[in-house]
Amino acid sequence: MKTATVLRHVQFEDLGSLQSVLEGAGYTVTYRNIGDDDFLSFDPLALDLLVVLGGPIGVYEEEVYPFLGPEKALIAKRLAGNKPTLGICLGAQLIAAASGAQVFTSGVKEIGFAPLSLTTAGLAGPLRHLDGVSVLHWHGDTYDLPAGAEHLASSALVQQQAFALGKTILGLQFHAEVDARSGFERWLVGHAHELASVGIDIPALRRDAERHGGALVEASTRLFREWLAALESP
Repeated sequence: MKTATVLRHVQFEDLGSLQSVLEGAGYTVTYRNIGDDDFLSFDPLALDLLVVLGGPIGVYEEEVYPFLGPEKALIAKRLAGNKPTLGICLGAQLIAAASGAQVFTSGVKEIGFAPLSLTTAGLAGPLRHLDGVSVLHWHGDTYDLPAGAEHLASSALVQQQAFALGKTILGLQFHAEVDARSGFERWLVGHAHELASVGIDIPALRRDAERHGGALVEASTRLFREWLAALESP
């Protein structure tokens, strides 16, 4: 069995639809949860895949959240070894920071379902499965494109939405993994303060989740399967 370790910063932001894709591809999945003693106590080069999930904090808040420094250092070791790594939202920002790029406030809160605009490189790879599909955006920060990375996608509000470093490193600013057909209520409750602070219409967001959830799961399943399969190719 192949091993996939998942760094989880918020309990309800889990692998979502990616869980079954990983298991179907022969991975044994292990979560490492922020606050637990074993969160970063493993050899970052010894596992087949590292997945870094999202969370409502900024990569640049090391003084407030000291674990961010060691977490970025661990990810940097993966990048230096060109080891398969997937980052989602905060995870993508951590990969960008670990590669030397700047992460900063975007000036907007992009929350809700909206389609992507894929670059030529994005259309040529696994992200093409998301073409025309509304994905879940939920962030206020962005990043500079890491040196040597391919820019894969933008949105109407934020230019940097996805990047790849070779075929083994993928950063997704948006949430392709969320299964909005089930468990989405945990997001709405868990982020209730943030949603209220920016005036998000929660019933409308819930309706959008019901409307777009099925198509997003189908498209993201194809995306993740293709990306994982490419890791196995010579």
